[in-house]
Amino acid sequence: MVQWFETVAEAHRLARKRLPKSVYKALVAGSERGLTLDDNISAFGELGFAPHIADLPAKRDLSTTVLGQEISLPVIISPTGVQAVHPEGEVAVARAAAAAGTAMGLSSFASRSVEDVVAANPKTFFQVYWAGDRDRLLARLERARAAGAKGLIITLDWSFATARDWGSPPIPQALDLRAKLRFAPQGLLRPRWLWGFLRHGLPDLTTPNMALEGEAAPTFFGAYGEWMQTPPPTWEDVAWLREQWDGPFAIKGVTRPDDARRAVDVGATAISVSNHGGNNLDSTPAAIRLLPAIAEAVGDQLDILFDGGIRRGSDVVKALALGADAVMIGRAYLWGLAANGQAGVQNVLDILRSGIDSALLGLGKSSVRELVPEDLVVPAGFRREVTC
Repeated sequence: MVQWFETVAEAHRLARKRLPKSVYKALVAGSERGLTLDDNISAFGELGFAPHIADLPAKRDLSTTVLGQEISLPVIISPTGVQAVHPEGEVAVARAAAAAGTAMGLSSFASRSVEDVVAANPKTFFQVYWAGDRDRLLARLERARAAGAKGLIITLDWSFATARDWGSPPIPQALDLRAKLRFAPQGLLRPRWLWGFLRHGLPDLTTPNMALEGEAAPTFFGAYGEWMQTPPPTWEDVAWLREQWDGPFAIKGVTRPDDARRAVDVGATAISVSNHGGNNLDSTPAAIRLLPAIAEAVGDQLDILFDGGIRRGSDVVKALALGADAVMIGRAYLWGLAANGQAGVQNVLDILRSGIDSALLGLGKSSVRELVPEDLVVPAGFRREVTC
C-alpha cells in the first residue's frame, strides 16, 4: 500500500520523481508551443455533468466490446513507442491490462516483441506506421497475425515534430559508451530507476517489431529513419493495407468528419479520434472538441475510439457521452508504469474504473452504453468541426 496512489495526478508526480529528466520530459512532450497538448486536458474541465438524485442504479455495467474484443471497462492501452520508464516495458503493461480485463495496443516501435506481448495479453492490437515498401509492411502484418494479434491499428497522425518552445529532451541513438557517460548523472540522481534497469539490463532503444526475419532489431532512430524516408500513404495505400488484414482494422488520428467518412469507405472497422497526444500539428483543437461532429458523421458505421487527455474516470464518461465507444490512454498508464511497474498500471486502470462507476451512478445510468450527450452540460462554442 505504500506504493499505491489514489489519482492519476499522483502517479504523474511519482513518475516525475523517479524518472531521469530526459525520460520524463519525453513523456510529457507536446509539439511547438504545446497548445494542443494543453487543450486536450483543459477542454474536459469545460464540460459539466447533469446528475440525477433518485432512482439511481444499484449496479452498473462498465463492459463493452471494441474491435471484436469484450473488455471489462471502456479503456484500452494506446500503443506508445520505446518504453524506457520500466525494465519490463510493454510486457508489464500487457499483463496489467489482461488482469484488468482489457485490451493492449502494441506499437511497432515498441521495445518488446509482439510475440512476448500477445503471450502476456491475448487481446492485443498491433499498431503500424506506413514505413518501408509494401513487402516489408506485409511481412510485419504476417508476423503480427502469426503471433495472434487480434486487430491492426495504422497510425496516421504523427509528424514527429521536435521543435518545442521549452526544448526537446536529448534522445541517444544507442546506449553506447559515449551515451552512457553523457546520461550517467541523470541516472545516478534516480537510483531506483537505474537499479531496476541494471538488474534487467539497460534499455537498448531498439524496435524488435520493425525487424524482418533474419534482421537485427533497428534502433528507434533507425526505425524512424525508415518511416521518414517512406512517402506518406494515400487513401489507396490505406485501402490496400486494409485488404491485407482480414480482422478488425482501425485508423488512428482522425480529426475531421470527411476523413472519418474516407475511413468507412476503405473498410475500417474503427477509428481513433486523436491528435497524437498533442504531438502532431500544434493548434489542432482538443480531440474531445472534435469528437461530437465525427461521431455524428460515422458513429453508426464503425467503432469510435477516443485518445487525448484522459486523466480520470469522469473524462472517460464525458468522451463516451459525446459518441466514443471506448477511450485509449497513453501518458496515464506510462506514469503508472514508471511509478510502480505492472502494479502501477493496474492501479491507474482501477482508478479509472472507479471514476467511471461513480459517474454512471450520479448520472443514473446502469451501463456505459446508455450515455448520451444530454448527460452533459456543454457550453456554447465548445465544439470544433470542419464543415465538409
